[in-house]
Amino acid sequence: MTTHEQQEQAQQDTKLFFSRNLLEWYHGQKRDLPWRRHRNPYYIWISEIMLQQTRVDTVIPYFNRFIERFPTVESLADAPEEDVLKCWEGLGYYSRARNLQHAARQVKEQYGGMVPNDRDAVFSLKGVGPYTAGAILSIAFNRPEPAVDGNVMRVLSRYFLMEDDIAKGPTRVKMERLAAELIPEGEASHFNQALMELGALVCTPKSPRCLPCPVMEHCAARLAGCETSLPVKTKAKPPRPEERLAALVTGRGEHAGRVLIRQRPSSGLLARMWELPHWPAPPAEGGASAALLPEAAALDRLRRSLRQAGIFARPEEHWMAAEHTFSHIVWTLQVYRCREEDAPALPLAAEGRAAYAAGNAAAAVPTQGSAPPADGTQAGAALASGMPPASVVRAMDTPDAYEVDLFTAADSPVEQFADGSGNPEDAGAVRWINREDMANYAFPNVFLKLLNHYFDELEAQKL
Repeated sequence: MTTHEQQEQAQQDTKLFFSRNLLEWYHGQKRDLPWRRHRNPYYIWISEIMLQQTRVDTVIPYFNRFIERFPTVESLADAPEEDVLKCWEGLGYYSRARNLQHAARQVKEQYGGMVPNDRDAVFSLKGVGPYTAGAILSIAFNRPEPAVDGNVMRVLSRYFLMEDDIAKGPTRVKMERLAAELIPEGEASHFNQALMELGALVCTPKSPRCLPCPVMEHCAARLAGCETSLPVKTKAKPPRPEERLAALVTGRGEHAGRVLIRQRPSSGLLARMWELPHWPAPPAEGGASAALLPEAAALDRLRRSLRQAGIFARPEEHWMAAEHTFSHIVWTLQVYRCREEDAPALPLAAEGRAAYAAGNAAAAVPTQGSAPPADGTQAGAALASGMPPASVVRAMDTPDAYEVDLFTAADSPVEQFADGSGNPEDAGAVRWINREDMANYAFPNVFLKLLNHYFDELEAQKL
C-alpha cells in the first residue's frame, strides 16, 4: 500500500470512528425533547424555525404552546396573523413567524397540507434555507441530507482541524459535503441530531468539554492543542446604536388606568406588531449620545413628535430606560411619562378584540399626504370627496368600540424634523389598553416588559 493510499485509509478510519462513536453516544445521552418523540415533519419544522437564534430551554415551552394552538399545517395556515404573532411573542425575530405561516399556506395549497419530502419542494418554502431543509428531510424522513448549522460547523472544524472561515459561503458548501459523507447508511435522522447534540452539549463555543467527548481520541484540534481557537469566523459588524424617545401615554377619565399603544407599519421591522409610540432622538450638542440629551430638550422633542403623530399628550418626566437588540440595530429607549390631554379629535383606539385590524388600511391613522383609503368606508368617502372633517369615526363590531380613522392636517400640522419629514410609524392604528387587553396584542419583548412594569407599578399603588 502506497503512502497516499495509507493516508486515504487513515482518513476513512477517522471518519468511520467519528460516525460510529457519535451515534453510540447519542443513543445513550440524547435529551428528551418534545419534537424528538416522533417524526412528525410539521413538528420538526416548527422546532427548527424556533431554534434559530434561540436556546433549546427557551424554545420548549413556546413549542408546546404553539403546537397546542396550531396542531396542524392547516390550523397554522388558516389562523389570523395576529394570533400567530401573539403565540410567538417573546421569541423575537418575528419574521420567522410570518415566514412560517406563509410557508404553511404554501404547504396547504400546493401539497394538501402534507410537508413534502422532496428537497426542491422543501427548499422553496418561505423562510427555509439549506440547514432547515436538510434538518426536515433528514430528521423527519431519514433522507441522507446534511444539516449544517453553527454547532455542526464548530464540531467539524475542530475534529478535522479545518481552518476555513465558516462565515464564508464556500466553507459552508465544503462542510455540507463533508457532513454528507459522514452519514451512515440508514441513520441520517439519528446522525444529524447527534451531530447537533454534540455541538450543543459537549463541543461548546467556549471551554469545550473534551474529556467526555465520544470522538476525542481522533479530534485533530485537540491533538494540536488549538480546539479553543476554532472555528475561524470573521467577526460580524456590530449592530448600529440608535437612541429613541418613547412615550408612555397614560389616560384619564374614561381612559384612566389605560396606556396608548400603536401598531407598526405592515412591512419592515417588527411589521404589524404593537408598541409604545417612539421616535429617533436628536443627537445631543457636540455629537454626544442622545442618552445625554438635556431633559428639557428631550421633552420638547417628544412633545412635537406626539403632536406630529396627532396624539394629544403632554410629556411630563423621564420614567425609565430600556434596550432592545436586533441583528443590525440596538435601540436605546428613553421612556417618558406622558399625560393624555383634551383635544377636539384625539385618534384614540377602540378597546376590545373586535377592533384589532392588523393590516387593515381602514384602521390606520394616515399622515398628511397619504392616499385616501379606497375601502368604501365613511373615512374613504370623506377623503375622496375632498371633505376636511376633524375626524371620521368608523363603527366596529362591538357597540362600545370605536376608532378614529382620520386626523386631518388642519388639526395636526406635520412638522419637518432634521432627521426626516414624518415617520411611517405615525400612520399606524392606535389603541387604549389595560393589562387584560395585552392578551389580544403581540408586542416586541422590550415593550412587553415595559408595559408589564408599568401595570405592576399601577397595581402596587392601589395596595
